[in-house]
Amino acid sequence: MLHGADFLQLDPRSAPVRGLTGWLTDALRAAIIDGRLGAGASLPPSRMLAGDLGISRGVTVEAYQRLKDEGLVNARPGTGTRVLPHRQAPGRSFAAPPRQLGLQSPALLPRQWREAAALDLSPGVPDLSGFPRAAWLRAERYVLAHASVTDLGYPDQRGVGWLRTELAGWLARTRGLRANPDQIIVVTGVAQALTLLAQRLRNAGATQIAVEDPGSRGSRDLFAYWGLRPVPVSVDEHGLRVAELRLAYPGVRAALVTPAHQFPAGVVLAPDRRHDLLDWAAATGALIIEDDYDAEFRYDRAPVPALHASAPDHVAYAGSTSKTLAPGMRLGWLIPPARLYQDLLAAKHNADLGCPVLPQLVLARLIGTGELERHIRQVRTRQRVRRDALLAAVREQLPHARVSGVAAGLHLLITFPGLTRPDTELAERILAAGVLVHPLSWHCQREQEPGIVMGYAAYTPDQLTDAVRRVAGVVR
Repeated sequence: MLHGADFLQLDPRSAPVRGLTGWLTDALRAAIIDGRLGAGASLPPSRMLAGDLGISRGVTVEAYQRLKDEGLVNARPGTGTRVLPHRQAPGRSFAAPPRQLGLQSPALLPRQWREAAALDLSPGVPDLSGFPRAAWLRAERYVLAHASVTDLGYPDQRGVGWLRTELAGWLARTRGLRANPDQIIVVTGVAQALTLLAQRLRNAGATQIAVEDPGSRGSRDLFAYWGLRPVPVSVDEHGLRVAELRLAYPGVRAALVTPAHQFPAGVVLAPDRRHDLLDWAAATGALIIEDDYDAEFRYDRAPVPALHASAPDHVAYAGSTSKTLAPGMRLGWLIPPARLYQDLLAAKHNADLGCPVLPQLVLARLIGTGELERHIRQVRTRQRVRRDALLAAVREQLPHARVSGVAAGLHLLITFPGLTRPDTELAERILAAGVLVHPLSWHCQREQEPGIVMGYAAYTPDQLTDAVRRVAGVVR
């Protein structure tokens, strides 16, 4: 193991004044990405490197921590700090994607575009390096030590009873829901919840569903796949325009909404709009599908209660662990109106015979011990720092841009008044500069002001500042 003056030829004299930590982090990150520090390489002990470079040990400790937060290194007692396998091959340059492909849909995003980006700021991606591995492992060991033979058989199609009980209590505390365990169906995520509901609506004769515009392109594509035509309803600073829903689509009897944190605009459905939407459902017998998107990550005040709490007979509530833990867990829950429960349960059973049992038991343990809520509080604190860094950089580097979605979630919506070129073209040019973002038009059915959607959960403040500098270089 090289160290001191030989280690990557590091020279603190080249660092900016009061910027030693950022300088050291950037130097080590660059060495990892370009392959000079390959997977498994050992970094010098922080005290040794600090002494040899003549800098404070606090600088090296913080730099190592930042690299750990980014998922580039791992530190374990007895083995030191080692480089983890990285997704980019040594020496790879960040080439622009083939121009002729065009940016069309996030669901069809070519793999090479993600690989071409130095910084993938796609919205909806949590900080996967912050997954609570130690807490999960403790819970998994407990579960394996106490699981019965029966627990390992074919699962209850509703989901493990212990998890449904814990979910009922947790949702009551955090989202104001009044649901007992027998009203909950454990699913593999919000996508499966929407699939089951789409199939039920189509079987009942529905051909359309109202969706927010702008709104989630993935959800829109899912409904279209199952034979429901998504019809757009405008969103403004108060959320879904319910009056437009009533007037433009008098025959529509289902609507998908993200009331706690609208995607991608980031607004909260205003109280009068909530009342109007629930009145619409009660008067027409319509079904409201509530995707409780990003509800856990509110930074200015407590999250608003879920719609389901006010009208359980008209609202199907869907949530998941995709943002709080990781999308790869594929764990979620659906609480439908009682009249739909048995049909949806049968559809779930025939789809997959139930969700995997062990992850359900582990999640139940995490909720029961309070570990999940502690993890969410820690993540919320970290994400707020990252949001603040991204917001400050946008205000400094893009002073004429308009920013939405500041109060909650894991992304910002940035629009550019007066921009004449398509935002898909803008996103392509930003990608050529090494940053992957979503053009706003991906998530719109009707023409909107050009913009981009930038996620901030997976990167450090320094990286987010760098990303905005790259974006500004393209926009100017």
